[in-house]
Amino acid sequence: MGFTSVMNKTLFLCLFSTSFLISCAFKKDNSQEKSSAAINTIAVIIDDQLWNGEVGDSVRNKFASPVLGLPQEEPLFNINQYPVKLFEGFSTDTRNIIIVKKDNETKFEIKQNEFTSPQNSFHISGKNSIEIIEILEKNAPIIIQKMRAIEITHNQKIFKDSLLNSQKIKKKFNIDLLIPSKYEYVMRKKNFIWIKSEIIGGNTSLIIYQIPWKSIRPNYAVPDVLKVRDSIGKLYIHGSVAGTKMITEEAYSPYFSVTKLAGNTTFETKGTWQMKNDFMSGPFINYVIFDNANRRLLILEGFCYAPSKEKRDLMFELESIIKSIQIKK
Repeated sequence: MGFTSVMNKTLFLCLFSTSFLISCAFKKDNSQEKSSAAINTIAVIIDDQLWNGEVGDSVRNKFASPVLGLPQEEPLFNINQYPVKLFEGFSTDTRNIIIVKKDNETKFEIKQNEFTSPQNSFHISGKNSIEIIEILEKNAPIIIQKMRAIEITHNQKIFKDSLLNSQKIKKKFNIDLLIPSKYEYVMRKKNFIWIKSEIIGGNTSLIIYQIPWKSIRPNYAVPDVLKVRDSIGKLYIHGSVAGTKMITEEAYSPYFSVTKLAGNTTFETKGTWQMKNDFMSGPFINYVIFDNANRRLLILEGFCYAPSKEKRDLMFELESIIKSIQIKK
């Protein structure tokens, strides 16, 4: 066999291997398999020319912007970009896909379970970059809302595979929660429960407690929420050194919004905690639920201590647990 023949065969094998590896990133759309993609990851199907220009900048600014309430910058979503031609005829198991291309038709369309299940597909097209960016800017809030919702639901389905026995929580607060079995009860008081999951180099925690109906005034929500959480830290959450207690870190202003949980108006507060007289700190997410039926304020807060780790997905897990709440009648 001549040298040229060997080289041609080698080149063919290299090209074949490359094509095989690329095609494995997608699946033929013969059957809708269950999505197994990493949490908080999205696929953006867009040609390199658009991706490397103003359109790509707009996508990154909207969907890889820093998560609010974390001490270090971490992106809202991890983005995997693929050219349109590579994607045509194939599907991906990513739960969230944004398909962007230039076209004679200006369009924004949302499709459910187009290539796999569960999945959101967001189709965006315009005659030029300006039109595409306008569509992105206008619809980014609803896209992010739907993306986060499907990721939370995915997390909750994972929890169901192995759940903590939450009868103690149900009996004390008359609520149901989906809590992974890796969490353990570390403290139970009259109106307070603390559960914790140990991880390498730290831990994640969820606390649940209830306070009188008028303890937090809507017109003074942020100072009242922080006052309550600092009082709980003083009572129950201490470090290993005497005289330490959890407080809200004053160096960072918390992020506040109003939402709904279990059909009730809820105050959401994100910020950073620290252990007074110690060096521990981390992010927290606090929900104050105005439980009208029981005339009480039910508070669920997640926080983590993981100094050497990224914290986005740790906090997202806690948020997913909290948002699984059902208040029993």
